[in-house]
Amino acid sequence: MQCSFTFRHVDSNEEIKAYAMDKLQRLERYVDAPLEVQVVCTQEKHRHRVEVLLRADGLSIAGEEETSDFLSAIDAVVDNLERQLKRQKKKFRQHKEANEERVWRYRMEVIAGEAEDEGKEPKVIVSSNVFAKPMSLEEAVMQMRLSGNEFLVFRDSATEQVNVLYKRKDGNFGLIRPEA
Repeated sequence: MQCSFTFRHVDSNEEIKAYAMDKLQRLERYVDAPLEVQVVCTQEKHRHRVEVLLRADGLSIAGEEETSDFLSAIDAVVDNLERQLKRQKKKFRQHKEANEERVWRYRMEVIAGEAEDEGKEPKVIVSSNVFAKPMSLEEAVMQMRLSGNEFLVFRDSATEQVNVLYKRKDGNFGLIRPEA
């Protein structure tokens, strides 16, 4: 955690810095990325204000508390930031779970038939589960190029229908769309 301190209208105090660093350490468990923290301690007459700006991987959270001393202000602002981080993490988790529910699961069976023996039934050689992730056609083509697979089952993000993108023998791609 990178932490910078600014003291306004008061001398720099190592005890306050150490106390704030100790309290801010508990916020690291809510964020996977490294934290950047800016702490501003301001004294105006008998009021002590602590402002904290927390940045990590695109997330920016600010908190401010004003009390009669710096230590209680630090406690209050860290509690406030912890509540905000919990709320953000819960919101992120709910968003992620909602998107995972939308991924449909399909069973794919590849059936190989023998042309010479017309009396035999074809056998199921490979059976696997395929996740049809929602994506655009451009994303699906890029995914095909990156993976090197022969086909890709995906859900078109615009129409919400399942499509199959496959590699043709001439090197181009073919698209199978269901009829509406």
